[in-house]
Amino acid sequence: MAAISPAALQDPNAPWRKNLSAHVICPECKEVPPNLEFPGSHETVCGSCGLVLSDREIDMHSEWRTFSNDDQNNDDPSRVGDATNPLLNGDQLETQIASGGSGRVRDLYRAQNKQSSEKANKALLAAYKEIGALCDGFGIQKNVADTAKYLFKIVDDAKAFKGKSQDVIIAGCIFIACRQCKVPRTFTEIFAVTKVTRKEIGRIYKALEKFFTAQNLERNNAVVSNGGVPDPNDTYTATTSTKPSDLCNRFCNLLDLPFQVTSVSSSLSDRVTTEGNLAGRSPLSIVAACIYMASYLMGYPKSAKEISQVAHVSDGTIRGAYKQLYAERESLVDKEWIKDGKGALKNLPQS
Repeated sequence: MAAISPAALQDPNAPWRKNLSAHVICPECKEVPPNLEFPGSHETVCGSCGLVLSDREIDMHSEWRTFSNDDQNNDDPSRVGDATNPLLNGDQLETQIASGGSGRVRDLYRAQNKQSSEKANKALLAAYKEIGALCDGFGIQKNVADTAKYLFKIVDDAKAFKGKSQDVIIAGCIFIACRQCKVPRTFTEIFAVTKVTRKEIGRIYKALEKFFTAQNLERNNAVVSNGGVPDPNDTYTATTSTKPSDLCNRFCNLLDLPFQVTSVSSSLSDRVTTEGNLAGRSPLSIVAACIYMASYLMGYPKSAKEISQVAHVSDGTIRGAYKQLYAERESLVDKEWIKDGKGALKNLPQS
């Protein structure tokens, strides 16, 4: 509680002067002089009874903060710099000198480029830039790109696959990242973006899966041997083969088909896969044939040529697979899909 002298109120135009007769006194203790404490820099507390006299005060001290992950006892205060990037190596506290200068600036830029500590991060940044550009151009979400960058860093840190081209490793990391994030892509789609052959993508995919699984097992064994518990969020889960139903949603969206067609085609592809009606066919052929059948069944027909442009399967293959489905249409089509006039078997073409 602050007491203001009457003299200070009489002349509002007088220059400000500290009023030594005004004191902050605890209304409970009323001690003079007051026993004040400042436990936090933003509040004032009575030391006798503990009453908070004022709070939310402006802190005039230095705002020391730290972004170091290994700082346990506030022994490394740092007020500058960005948060540590887990995708890069080192402390990342260096000052970057921009290029394009002249004189001393150019000499400093060249000297910094010769440092060996920066070369590793420069190679990583170049790879990350390529992964980001490929994912952006292909319309892949940011979380998939971040996962691919993390997988690439694991390979780079272990110095594995030295004989492989960086483009091949990037293609494999993007393919695995898509599966990890539940948005699988086919070999053909990855080939269209990275220009790495489908056979090479298949080879590097199997090699990377084996490598990541071994790395995960080794890391977990090291944690258990030290008496710890492995973090379930930091474990690598081996991917499984792509189911045809995983591709139906994306292909139907590209074809501008309504939700009912998407739902029926997904259910139909699951049923076909379970019963083995198209055993021996690739998942792309099964997806394309199921979408072709569902579009006609629900009254939103799409030609085999239109579907082939999206699924990257020839229209002849789609028609051949559809003929097998048409022969089993009575057992494959659920009555719930077409009840209340939502669809009809008579809409299905013979070929």
